[in-house]
Amino acid sequence: MNKPVKSDKPTFFPYDIQQVIKKVDPARLIEALRQMLRIRNFETRAESAYQMGKVGGFFHSYIGQEAIQTAVVEVFGPNNWYTTSYRCHALALLLGATPDELMAELYGRKTGNAKGRGGSMHFFTERLLGGFGIVSGQVPIATGAAFSLKYLGKQTEVSLCFLGDGAVAQGSFHESLNLAALWDLPCVYIIENNMWGMGTHVEQAVSVSRLAEDKASSYGMKGYTFDGMDFFACYAGFSHVFKEMEINRKPVLIEVVTERFRGHSISDPGLYRSKESLKSCMQRDPILLMEKVLLDNGLLDEEAIKQMDKQERDVMIAAMKYAEESPWPDPLTLEEDVFAP
Repeated sequence: MNKPVKSDKPTFFPYDIQQVIKKVDPARLIEALRQMLRIRNFETRAESAYQMGKVGGFFHSYIGQEAIQTAVVEVFGPNNWYTTSYRCHALALLLGATPDELMAELYGRKTGNAKGRGGSMHFFTERLLGGFGIVSGQVPIATGAAFSLKYLGKQTEVSLCFLGDGAVAQGSFHESLNLAALWDLPCVYIIENNMWGMGTHVEQAVSVSRLAEDKASSYGMKGYTFDGMDFFACYAGFSHVFKEMEINRKPVLIEVVTERFRGHSISDPGLYRSKESLKSCMQRDPILLMEKVLLDNGLLDEEAIKQMDKQERDVMIAAMKYAEESPWPDPLTLEEDVFAP
């Protein structure tokens, strides 16, 4: 079988880290690190609960990708419409869901985010339209949200859609981008390219190397590529997109190059990836990179970082206790909130 002809490697969006540091309130940078630590600690503790048999079904960890969605929410703010894939824990936390309600949802309890009915893949908030279990299932939903914003004349809001590299080959992805470009819909499509669609490397699944730059041009859209392991690169890139959308309100396609530090799901041993490759990518842990910048610029010291990490760890341990002690849903409520019997 002939291998696909690859285009040039993507060009990362240029940025000056010191300009970002000068631009952003130091308190906001410290809070961004806290949010990343919160995500990491939630995923770590929830993973342990899964391994103890407390959590059933699928579980897709966001460990290694924390910088991306943290930067997006920091730049765009929570008052937009968000959609994402089944790797939805981080975005729910960033948009205001509590660790207690999310952990309880993983445990399948009545006090959970979706009353114990959604599990790991289906978290929601007032502005998160959901985590979607079908690959690319969220992309048409996000496009519809963008259509509603334009139809209602809401000029200060956009629709932000997160998807994996595996979704790029789906027909619904292309149909959605075509309509968004045709109708000038205010939608930001963010491909979190963690290199693996389940166990298939992106080079074996997608015919181009530049997922955003090449795909966007075919729809007359702008396309950008950001370094997803670097919070400051993401912040600079998404700030640029934010300013552009304030002016033209047109769709944008973004590829954020990252790595997940776990298998596709917790039950995936990741045997398709060498230990050396994983060790190499983990040297660019987004949290460690963020901590180093804050330390080097005198915004935090090591003791403060340790205390912050401990605080978030304690929050997650308490969330596990909350979930364990929460009641199970009453089976008689199973058909409540079902609109299509």
